[in-house]
Amino acid sequence: MEYRGPARRSAQSSWSAPPFRSWVLKIFSLSSNRKENVAYLPLPPTDKESVYLAASVPQEEDQSFSVFSSQPSPDSPDDMGAFSRFISLIEVDHPKGLTHSELFLSNEDLLPVPPEKRAWKAWNFVTFWIADSFNINTWMIVSSMIQIGLSWWQAWICVWLGYGVVAPFIVLNARPGAMHHITFPVVARQSFGLWGSLWCTFNRGVMACIWYGVQASIGGSCVLVMLRAMWPSVNNIPNHLPESAGITTRDFMAFFLFWLISLPAIWFPIHKIRHLFTAKAIFVPIAGITFFIWSIVKAKGVGPIIHQPSQIHGAELGWAMVSSLMSCVSNMATLVTNAPDFASRARKPRDAVWTQLFSVPIAFSLVSFIGIIVSSSSQVIYGEAIWSPIDLLGKLLDGEPSHATRFGVWFISAAFILAQLGTNISANSISAGCDLTSLFPRFINIRRGGYIAAIIGLAMCPWQLLKSSNSFTSYLSAYSVFLSSIAGVMITEYYIVKKGRVRVSDLYTSRSDGWYYYTYGVNLRAYAAYISGILINVVGFAGATGRTVPIAATHIYQMSFFTGFGVSSLVYYLLHVFFPAQPGRVKGWEEVDVSEWKGLGAEHERRSEDGDSQSDEKEKERTASDVEVNVYKGH
Repeated sequence: MEYRGPARRSAQSSWSAPPFRSWVLKIFSLSSNRKENVAYLPLPPTDKESVYLAASVPQEEDQSFSVFSSQPSPDSPDDMGAFSRFISLIEVDHPKGLTHSELFLSNEDLLPVPPEKRAWKAWNFVTFWIADSFNINTWMIVSSMIQIGLSWWQAWICVWLGYGVVAPFIVLNARPGAMHHITFPVVARQSFGLWGSLWCTFNRGVMACIWYGVQASIGGSCVLVMLRAMWPSVNNIPNHLPESAGITTRDFMAFFLFWLISLPAIWFPIHKIRHLFTAKAIFVPIAGITFFIWSIVKAKGVGPIIHQPSQIHGAELGWAMVSSLMSCVSNMATLVTNAPDFASRARKPRDAVWTQLFSVPIAFSLVSFIGIIVSSSSQVIYGEAIWSPIDLLGKLLDGEPSHATRFGVWFISAAFILAQLGTNISANSISAGCDLTSLFPRFINIRRGGYIAAIIGLAMCPWQLLKSSNSFTSYLSAYSVFLSSIAGVMITEYYIVKKGRVRVSDLYTSRSDGWYYYTYGVNLRAYAAYISGILINVVGFAGATGRTVPIAATHIYQMSFFTGFGVSSLVYYLLHVFFPAQPGRVKGWEEVDVSEWKGLGAEHERRSEDGDSQSDEKEKERTASDVEVNVYKGH
């Protein structure tokens, strides 16, 4: 067996791997389809630097220690070969020749997106937001504004302002993804550290799984209405489930059908799923406009809500409008955080800027206006305002509707099914897939992560959560506090601390001299800022769950996204001023990858530790000109 170190340590070592390291070598060796199988493991250090062992065994001798090989190693037990084959079966694709730590930092879905998969053009981002705006949640948000006493035009102004304010945050957080073609879990490593970012991805991944189930439950209601329009007898399906199940046989059937319909969509990768959003952006608005016209014709006008004045005045009106505006912002908190996931597939960085900046407020405002008019018309038709479009469609099927009515309801409910499907894929399935990929990169890719989210969404019985109490919905809406603090740290790191500079190679290696290693892979500054952004809203959150708190805390919590974002951003910046991390304080804006990323693993040359390569020389020159203070206090 031949042992190789880095370029300047090419002399053979007399040290031999102890048995337990030999076993680890067999498990974590990655390549069987190369002429040589190379795995890197740390040798006992000869100085302060790390030295890597490369165990090289010719493939022709059938002595591969790779988990991709079906041949057990000569000195392993028989069951070791079976275990290796099982590991090989469930592993996802990785670059070849990774070190042990790099194995937990990268796979095909975590590495920068290759040019052939950067397929999202400017138009795709427009259709994405048109598609995302047409969903039941958007409809219900504006209805809640009118129910608390706002007039229709006051509610509509809040919608315009809310989505108009949140659009720049989406663009800002999407920029690193669009520029360097990396997803949210990797972008989070820049600010929270290589291992510290795992909490952010776990945090958001769990919520994506929960929201997947909740949105699927709403989608099941759409399926039930469509089935009733096709076969009215569906409404009479007998219930065979106990009362403790919290759902009837009929409703569970509809939910399960929507869950099944969603599974094929999860299969498609991000760069191809854009076609689903394009189809949704065409079909669903047609159905929404049809519903809009149909309601006005049936009510012979727009209804009384359009003429209804505000029911509240003074300070109460002002804070009601603030709360309504923030409900729009909170609705987008998840998409602000995971903006790099889609932006990483942008053909050019500018494709993810202006299109999102304008399409977000315009699309959501138009859908909200349709919701206001349709609900206002329902008050004329049925004597009460019905704010849920699904409840209104179900009401149209009561009695003995005509064939034309049944077809209209079928068409519109089918559009809402597509709307819920697209929303669940964009906001939850892909988000969960990216996050779970970061947590378990050796065994999970985005596709597998999406299916795991679907399974969790089914197993958690989301109808029970929706029926439980309003504490669950309060918790979900309050989750923007946690996400805004994460976004505040990420945006401050990219635009203010590093001023556009990224060292992409350091995002995939745990070398202690890397920019993102910080303190053993965790940036304590980021966590201090993150916790600060949460703490300022804790008292107000307690008030939202029914406890008595000071009115000032309630008002702070009503602006939770901005307070969380602002505090975390300010604290993070100040900590970097007094305790700067690598590369010190930089001056001047320059949006560039200072490492000149060429790839990872044995397929590309590993960067020389001597810094004698051409790219390292360029990096040194750039760093010398950009860094004011290159002496920093620890990692």
